[in-house]
Amino acid sequence: MALPPGFPVRRAALRLLDAVFRRGETLEQAEGASLADVRKAPDRALARAIAGESLRWLTDLDAAIDSATKQRLPDDAKARMVLRLMLAQAWRLDTPPHAVIATGLPLLAGGPRRLAHGVFSALVKQEPALPEAPTLPERVVARWGADKAAAVAPGLAFPPELDLALKDEAETQTRAVAMGGISLARGHIRLPRGAAVESLADFKDGAWWVQDLAASIPARLLGPGEGRSALDLCAAPGGKTMQLAAAGWKVTALDMSKRRLDLLKDNLKRTGLKASPVRADALAWEPKHRFDAILIDAPCSATGTCRRHPDVLHRIGKGQIAEMVELQRKLAAKAAEWLNPGGVLVYAVCSLEAEEGEEQAAWIDAELGLTPQPMTAEELPAGLAPTAEGWLRTHPGMLAEQGGLDGFFVARWVKP
Repeated sequence: MALPPGFPVRRAALRLLDAVFRRGETLEQAEGASLADVRKAPDRALARAIAGESLRWLTDLDAAIDSATKQRLPDDAKARMVLRLMLAQAWRLDTPPHAVIATGLPLLAGGPRRLAHGVFSALVKQEPALPEAPTLPERVVARWGADKAAAVAPGLAFPPELDLALKDEAETQTRAVAMGGISLARGHIRLPRGAAVESLADFKDGAWWVQDLAASIPARLLGPGEGRSALDLCAAPGGKTMQLAAAGWKVTALDMSKRRLDLLKDNLKRTGLKASPVRADALAWEPKHRFDAILIDAPCSATGTCRRHPDVLHRIGKGQIAEMVELQRKLAAKAAEWLNPGGVLVYAVCSLEAEEGEEQAAWIDAELGLTPQPMTAEELPAGLAPTAEGWLRTHPGMLAEQGGLDGFFVARWVKP
């Protein structure tokens, strides 16, 4: 029996889910093998969207599935995996039910197709059973607390829009108008989601690069470089390096990944900005000179990127967070040694975990001999404010009317 058109896309989406749940891979890590037989760019994007929406709304999809089955399907049952994909298409991607059935049930060849057909048909006859915002996994709510989870959830209902960082901040308003976007900060433009990046105006000319608004804040806090030296630790793929270079810093960009460092070099070439890339393990590397500023965008759980990478909510647990905490402290201690007197350290993580953010800042205050340099509201995009300690904490539920932003923690110190 011939398989229907569109089946390879659904099979690829199922492989993506399987990689996340069975092997603990990120969606990005899983794409190589999972999308190998899906060649066209729109088909690959659809497979990613189906898997992404299934993960974004997983708790609610599972609740709907459980409401329609007499006996609960195991969490890792293939029938549950396929039903998640089918319901995500019907309820979130507006795929007609007949197309969902035609492309979804063949995934269960030799399995409980009749069960899946019955559950899906019963559910889609009802009004869509999804709330306005996704229900977060129980273990995430237990970690963050109910209030924080409730604040974050509205920012996860949709994938993020496209944020651009400009090489020349003076062009902000003219470029925003020309590109049909909005600006939430100097040097920033936000465009509707779905824009094909390489087809946008002046991509090849290097006038901008893709960078979430929250991710652009740490480098902004270092101000103009005026030829002074800066170290961007864990620099690839280069957004913060390019920000610092555009602001007049003489940047050393350090990363241990050859693949990611190659992306940084490509981005520097495209934008015409100058920096000195170095491939090394920061914990084993020794600089030839000290620096006037160091930016640590530290390796972390990345739970703050959950609106664009919903898999993190289902993969990350306390064990991974604890491992990251140890690494972050080692990097911060190294950075404190490498600063010139009067030099500034900015520590940032794209994490929503207090252990990687607020608790790390308190540890740095107590252990590294640096003086806190609180940030001010004037240094931040409109609508954001520092904490009482002078730190910044963002999460996806903030600036919701403007499209939200990633979750970040940022803090700053000066070396006496």
